Amino acid sequence: MKTSIVKYFLMTIAIASKFIFTNADAQIKLGYVDSKTILKQLPEAKSIESELESMQKLYVDTMQTKENELKSKAETFKSKYEDAQNRVKSGAITSESEIKALEEEMGGLQSELQNLSEALDGYKSNVQNTLMLRQSELFKPLKDKITKTIEEVAKAMKINFVFDKADGSLLYGDKEFDITFKVLDKLK
Repeated sequence: MKTSIVKYFLMTIAIASKFIFTNADAQIKLGYVDSKTILKQLPEAKSIESELESMQKLYVDTMQTKENELKSKAETFKSKYEDAQNRVKSGAITSESEIKALEEEMGGLQSELQNLSEALDGYKSNVQNTLMLRQSELFKPLKDKITKTIEEVAKAMKINFVFDKADGSLLYGDKEFDITFKVLDKLK
């Protein structure tokens, strides 16, 4: 919703600016690009995606191993717990010391399961953050290159504003139409 408001605001400014100019030659030109199409077509983007997919596969394999370990420990815990219950019910274990030893063993196993589960959750969160950071690092030079090229093409074609079709964001705006400091001055 925020991008649609920004888009509406910028379009309103662009249209209003067109009527403000008295010079018949002064005309605002808008353009747009589809960043998704651009990224799909660039070999550098494909290479980055491939690298990210390889990283993700490595992390997913490690996560699967950790999840399997957790499941195995959980099954062992369940089996030992059921066995302990059956021994207590059948009367095979009757002394307080044996019951206390079983409770301590079950508590230790349960604590180990909890620690493994928390470690797995932490690992998943860390992996997600690492992948997002790496994606940002890898795409930054490419995005900078695309932005610079958009600016060059816009200037050559005398386009005042360029929007991204994919999300409606402003990718290029002619500095002549930047009224940021005029608004700030008026607000002070």
